[in-house]
Amino acid sequence: MILPLVKRTTQIILDWEIICDVRPFIVSLLFAMLFASGVTQAQSYPTKPIRLIVPYPPGGGTDIVARLVAQKLTDTFGQQVVIDNRGGANAIIGTELGAKASPDGYTLLFALPANVAVNPGLYSNLPYDPVRDFVPIAQLNTFAMLLVSHPSLPATTVTELVQLARARSGKLNFASSGEGSGPHLSMELFKSMTRTDITHIPYKGGGPAVNDLVAGQVQLMTGTLMSTLPFVRANRLKALGVTSIRRSQAAPDIPAIGETIAGYDFSNWHGILAPRGTPTPIVERLSLEIRNVLRSRDTRERLASQGADSVDSTPDEFTAFIKTEIVKYQQLLNSAGIRRQ
Repeated sequence: MILPLVKRTTQIILDWEIICDVRPFIVSLLFAMLFASGVTQAQSYPTKPIRLIVPYPPGGGTDIVARLVAQKLTDTFGQQVVIDNRGGANAIIGTELGAKASPDGYTLLFALPANVAVNPGLYSNLPYDPVRDFVPIAQLNTFAMLLVSHPSLPATTVTELVQLARARSGKLNFASSGEGSGPHLSMELFKSMTRTDITHIPYKGGGPAVNDLVAGQVQLMTGTLMSTLPFVRANRLKALGVTSIRRSQAAPDIPAIGETIAGYDFSNWHGILAPRGTPTPIVERLSLEIRNVLRSRDTRERLASQGADSVDSTPDEFTAFIKTEIVKYQQLLNSAGIRRQ
């Protein structure tokens, strides 16, 4: 009875030793197979249309850049990159949709400070985490905005606007694409540095805000040069200054706000994210192709004509940038006295 038991135990030990000996090889083989599968998947990607969620309505500067990049990627991939405008709730609706999308590379999210860097400091119960729920793919650009007014406003320079706002404290108003958006915070910085009181009127996106400004429903706003400069050129809006220390190459005739208000500087940016869990080879393929688009002369010139500078960043660089932006905007919200909702 004892001998068979010893033999059986010995065989189990020998079998286990064999398993232990080959286990590292098996693990390595599995990883190699997974990597090869991922590479093959990335090489064949995409095999169907890609959805790019833009968390704002059509017509604003964000939508304009998104459509430019989408068309370039469509040409590159031979598959349609479809814009899905999901505006509302300060970009939360569209961003949450992106966070919950299948991580297969066929749903991407258009990113900007509002939905990635500002909302975490603005809302206590945000239904997504920009760091935890997304994989950064590439930053697209950086750009200043343009402070514009309806022609009926009796101010033609930043100095005259400051004087008018002080004389009519609390009676002037400005539109924005939403609470905590770039157009909102750039004006909060303006108000803080000039010690003026101008009433904020938030909209669901830059497009509707610009439309109401042109119609005279509101008096002021800062918006992208892409969405506001055509109206300035058509004399339907009045340009007061770009939100930077130096003038924009796209509109060198318009003074920089920083020329009048020493130290004033506010820039914005766009980027593209994927849901967390998207295969690394697909993320790397997307990053490479987007960066190739941004390196093209045509794209750089089209962005520059709208006051934006293209950015060539890797996923790791964009990840680090987002983390610094979250800290920066939290400090700006605190200094502007904007509390969490």
